[in-house]
Amino acid sequence: MGRWERALDAAGVREAGLRADYGRQREQVARYRREAMLAADLLLPARMVPHVLAATAFMHRTDTLLDSGPLAERRAASARWQRQVTDSLATGRTDDPELRPLLHSIDAHPVLRDRVLDFLAATGADLDFTGFATEQDYQAYVDGYSLPGFMVVAALIGPDGDQSEYWAACRTFIDGSQRLDFVNDLAEDLADGRLNIPGQDLAEHGVTRADLEQARDLPAVRALLGALLDRADRTLAEGRAVIDRVPPAHRPMVRCIVGVEELTSAAARADLGALLRRSASPGKPGALRLLAREYLRARRFRD
Repeated sequence: MGRWERALDAAGVREAGLRADYGRQREQVARYRREAMLAADLLLPARMVPHVLAATAFMHRTDTLLDSGPLAERRAASARWQRQVTDSLATGRTDDPELRPLLHSIDAHPVLRDRVLDFLAATGADLDFTGFATEQDYQAYVDGYSLPGFMVVAALIGPDGDQSEYWAACRTFIDGSQRLDFVNDLAEDLADGRLNIPGQDLAEHGVTRADLEQARDLPAVRALLGALLDRADRTLAEGRAVIDRVPPAHRPMVRCIVGVEELTSAAARADLGALLRRSASPGKPGALRLLAREYLRARRFRD
C-alpha cells in the first residue's frame, strides 16, 4: 500500500468514490502547487494530508473563479459558487466531486466549516480591489481577504480548542507573506493591470506607476522595493511565533512554510531590478535542504 492510500485510510476516507475524489484533488494541487503537495505529504501526519489538500483545492477553485475573465463574469461565477458551497454545507450533500472531499473534511474537522464560510464572504474584497492608496488600505485587505483565505488551511493545522493566540500569530505571518508576494509578483500583477503597492509608498520614494510598468531600474525604484522587503522581513520574523502555536506534529510543516517565505525574500533581495521583469524563486538546493531537515523532524510524529 502506497503513502497516499495509507493517508486516506488514516483520514477515515473509506468509500471508493470519495477516495477517487480526493485523489483527483491531490492531482490538481500537484499540477499548480507541486511543492505544497509534496511538503504536506512528507511533513504532516498522514491523517491530516487528505484534509489539507481538500482545503487547498477548494481555495484554488475559489481563487480561479475570482481571477478568470471580465469582472462581470467573475462576479457572477463567484456568486454561483458561493451559493453552491453554502447550500452543500447546509444540506451536507453535493453532487460536485470537487466539493465532496470538502464536506467530508468538514465532518472530520468542524473548525473548517466557519473558515470556508469566512473565505467565501471575503471574496468581494478581491473582486472590488482597485489598488491601495495607503498602508491602512493594505492592512484592511489583509484582514478582509488574505487572512480569511490563509485560515482555510491554517485552521486545520492549528491547535484544538481556542485558536485566538494562534489566529493573532497567523495574522502577523500573513501580513508579511502577502506583502512579500505583492513585491515578488510585481511584474506579473502589472501585466494584469493590477498594482498592489500602496500609492503612499510610491510617493514617499518618488516612484510612479509608469516607472514600474516600464521596468525602469532606477535607484528610487530599488529603494522602494528594498524598503518593502525590509518591512515584509520584519513582519515575517514576528510571524515565526506561529510555529509554537501549532501542535508539535504540525510544526515541521509550519517551519517549512515560514522557511520558504524567508528563502523567497532572500532570492528577491538578491536582484531587486529583476523583480521589474519576473518573480524570484528560492534556489532548489536551499529549498531541498529545508524540506529534508523538516522531514527528519517530522519522522518522529509518523502515524
